[in-house]
Amino acid sequence: MESNDSIVPGFDIEWDKSLRITLGKVDQVPRCVCIYLKGSIDNYNSNFFQNKITSVIGAGYINLIFNCQALEYVSSTGIGNFTSLLNTLKPRGGSIVFLQLQPKVMEIFQLLGFNHFFNLKDTLNEAVDFFKQAQPSASSVFPKSFPCPMCQQRLKASHAGRFRCSECKTIISVLEDGQVVFG
Repeated sequence: MESNDSIVPGFDIEWDKSLRITLGKVDQVPRCVCIYLKGSIDNYNSNFFQNKITSVIGAGYINLIFNCQALEYVSSTGIGNFTSLLNTLKPRGGSIVFLQLQPKVMEIFQLLGFNHFFNLKDTLNEAVDFFKQAQPSASSVFPKSFPCPMCQQRLKASHAGRFRCSECKTIISVLEDGQVVFG
């Protein structure tokens, strides 16, 4: 297996004892890397996590697979990090897939409504298949009906753009591919 530094130069210069991040190239998908997380993502180490994954994106990887088998906890700040990363990747044609979420972590995703935003898969092969599939054209996506990620109010978008939930006033973006994200 390749070292982190051979995938992203300088990756292992800084580290955090509460969160171990290991990288693995995914050769079946262009510009794809699997990121193995061990420990927790919380208020204490969220900046460290954000900086590490930003360096992965800066190295040209836009398709990120997070293997969360050994991720024990993620705070709402950590979920915010993932959302920010997804918002960085989408305009570049990339995305995020999560693998093997632990029950405690899955519960946090569900409580915050993020299981509707993120792609959750069971195996690396399923994640690879997700990235290999053709993205739907915008014309086949709209009009799009979806629940508000905060209050679950049913909303409708006739085109891509930014919208405000009529119920809770949350700002939501609907991307060209139909993906719904905050902001």
